[in-house]
Amino acid sequence: MIDLHTHTTFSDGELIPSELVRRAEVLGYTAIGITDHVDFTNIEHVLLCVSKAKYMEDVLDIRVLPGVELTHVPPAKIMPLVTLARRLGAEIVVVHGETPVEPVRPGTNRAALEAAVDILAHPGFITIEEAELARENDVCLEITSRAGHNITNGHVVRMALQAGAKMVVDTDTHAPRDLINSERAVQIAVGAGLSQEEAVRIVKDHAIVR
Repeated sequence: MIDLHTHTTFSDGELIPSELVRRAEVLGYTAIGITDHVDFTNIEHVLLCVSKAKYMEDVLDIRVLPGVELTHVPPAKIMPLVTLARRLGAEIVVVHGETPVEPVRPGTNRAALEAAVDILAHPGFITIEEAELARENDVCLEITSRAGHNITNGHVVRMALQAGAKMVVDTDTHAPRDLINSERAVQIAVGAGLSQEEAVRIVKDHAIVR
């Protein structure tokens, strides 16, 4: 299991990185991205802190990838913040997409795709043109297990398949109960409309981490 969208106490998660990573390891994770919420006000602090979590790679059988989730950042500011995140050492850059359960500013999906982020999280009612842009810029569209955000998983899968865009299954973990195993990840992908074979391939042959 590889999950590149999780949160710790450095934003609105319940666990410090060491407990998050250990709980993930017990569930069979081979890699985890710690992607706490950031904007221009806290990105340096968050990346400085979560990057220290890589110390666990020496003693645990799991890769730890420090990253960020750009959250409610105005679309015009996404490109420069992505650039800054990569310059500061973010190994995974996620953008909080236009989920229908939060007041995300319209244009966020497109700005994230134009910035060629790694993952567009819970992109809501993404358009086919946006899904095609995701394919062109090698951005993964997220199938999420998180309640609320997951109500548009089926639409995201349809757009991704039609456009030929890559997909990933992530948890958007905020609490211990949010972590899942690979079997559950496959179920979520199948529930979103993928075949069993497609779901297994997406979960096992991860588009970003191999």
